[in-house]
Amino acid sequence: MNKIGFVSLGCSKNLVDTENMIGIMVKEGYTVVSDPAHADIIVVNTCGFIDSAKEEAIATLLEMAQFKEGNCKLLVCAGCLAQRYSEEIKAELPEVDVILGTGSYKDIAVAIAEAKEKGRSQYLSDINFEIGEEERVRTTPGYMAYIKIGEGCDNFCTYCAIPSIRGRYRSRKMEAIVAEAAKMAEEGVKEIILVAQDTTRYGMDLYGEKKLPELLRRLCAIEKIKWVRVHYCYPEAIDDELIETFKNEDKLVKYLDIPVQHGCDSVLKRMGRKTTRAQILDRVKLLRERVPNITLRTSIIAGFPGETEEEFQSLLDFVKEAQFDRMGVFAYSKEEGTPAARLPNQIDDDVKEARREAVMELAKEISLKRNEAMLGKTLEVLVEGFEDNLYFGRSGGESVDVDPKIYFGSLEELTEGDFIKVKIVNFDEYDLYGEQVEE
Repeated sequence: MNKIGFVSLGCSKNLVDTENMIGIMVKEGYTVVSDPAHADIIVVNTCGFIDSAKEEAIATLLEMAQFKEGNCKLLVCAGCLAQRYSEEIKAELPEVDVILGTGSYKDIAVAIAEAKEKGRSQYLSDINFEIGEEERVRTTPGYMAYIKIGEGCDNFCTYCAIPSIRGRYRSRKMEAIVAEAAKMAEEGVKEIILVAQDTTRYGMDLYGEKKLPELLRRLCAIEKIKWVRVHYCYPEAIDDELIETFKNEDKLVKYLDIPVQHGCDSVLKRMGRKTTRAQILDRVKLLRERVPNITLRTSIIAGFPGETEEEFQSLLDFVKEAQFDRMGVFAYSKEEGTPAARLPNQIDDDVKEARREAVMELAKEISLKRNEAMLGKTLEVLVEGFEDNLYFGRSGGESVDVDPKIYFGSLEELTEGDFIKVKIVNFDEYDLYGEQVEE
């Protein structure tokens, strides 16, 4: 029983944990298979952040459980859902043999060995565990990789359960991050994407001050790395040093992911956010002034408890004023155990969804206008694949999985991971279309 398959759900931070678990099991002598039908053991690394993620996790576990009629002998539920709902999983999902919390992915081999012997096992270690340096097996394309620079969160937004699932914020040591990136570069990785619940807080716990700018500069100094990208920068922590780093470092793509969540001060206050509408707009203005052609991405929550029509209109006005290039828009999800779940005046689901759609319509208009402005421009594009007789890829202004693509034709055969020049000749609400041009 040494063939093991993995399913990773949720965010890129979760994917890094999955890759760590794969590395541990490979070291233990297991063979990783991509088809769950051929696996003796199936591991589902779950997300448990919002209702839709929980539903997906449970559906996936039940789907994987069907393979127990064939080769599968053990089903492992790991990650956020396992940490948050271990008792419910034990009681209601008897198909699950191993439960591994967020602090216990490093115990996967021991937990599986115990389950082989006893039938079931559960490991829910301290969620504030010290970050280790396991040998990962990357599952992303060879030209790009995620690097998790921190774990947990200290922001305690009222709608969010992450601190209770993932613990307090802990930074990885800078030397370990740089060493990992340098090793990846030697293995052919050209783009690294830094992730954490809050990348701007990086270093505060270890070094007593924010160290993200220094980390970015050190990563950009790695010779074979082409692009460095960073996600999840909180607006209140975007200071002059970070902006100057974006301005001065050529390898640091001019792309910033700033999760603002709302644009009305009274709602931001109820959310427990540490910034105001005016401060967010000031940061946006400053970034665009000092870092020309920067792409700004954000996430918005519509229908937060108590959100009045006036507050929602304030959000729409904010979105129009800020003109974020990319937006992810979500209807508020009531998460048990969070302060926001106890707030009065919870919004009906149909109203939340209508408000989400209204913000999305605005986002489409902004995206269409932005794309129109790209006509005739020539962009450096990372080739990612080929479909429907066109190649596709990303420029510095698009990140993996969350942003639109650039589709283009080429007279020559291209390889994934190539960097080429593409002239934009057409567009729609989200995607850009172009032709390869000579360097």
